[in-house]
Amino acid sequence: MTYSGRVSVGGPADVHELKDLMITKVAVGPMENNAYLLRCRATDEQLLIDAANDAGTLLGMIGDDGIASVVTTHRHADHWQALAEVVAATGARTYAGRYDAEGIPVPTDTPVDDGDVIRVGQVELTARHLVGHTPGSIALVYDDPHGHPHAFTGDCLFPGGPGRTTRPEEFNSLMDGLETKVFDALPDETWVYPGHGNDTTLGTERPHLAEWRRRGW
Repeated sequence: MTYSGRVSVGGPADVHELKDLMITKVAVGPMENNAYLLRCRATDEQLLIDAANDAGTLLGMIGDDGIASVVTTHRHADHWQALAEVVAATGARTYAGRYDAEGIPVPTDTPVDDGDVIRVGQVELTARHLVGHTPGSIALVYDDPHGHPHAFTGDCLFPGGPGRTTRPEEFNSLMDGLETKVFDALPDETWVYPGHGNDTTLGTERPHLAEWRRRGW
């Protein structure tokens, strides 16, 4: 089956099979959060991005192999509702952006800074600190050596624009970060996995950057 990135709460997961990495996407909770399970194909080590809600669904997706780590993209409560239960069940190491860790009730084992590398087996994910949606939001970029990059953007980038901000300075900061650390650094083919909703690509979104700037959200 071809990966579409379209999932719904209570529906089946969708699996993106890359040469070195398997990415399983599922939607959970009343805010239809996306959670992503990454599995290194060489070692079978697994990492979860956003234990957002419905620990039973997440643990079922994780399976008997467990996870080595769980990354929380930012401090907003809809992204960590199942974190405590998932960590208790798996013993996973926790990661979050340094400036959001204090807002997450489960202790962060490893605070993450811009440019830090998080590994899942033999696969490396590079963190990009994006300020605006929250002070410590992070995106994770997998630069696939066999193809195009893949970016897990949390709530910083969606199809149609950046994530929610409340003040003009937050919006400007988020847009600056997205332009310099994401759009300027990565090609159009980059696949984007957001914190809610359908996937997109940078090429789909790039033509609208000036429009987003003008509208201010």
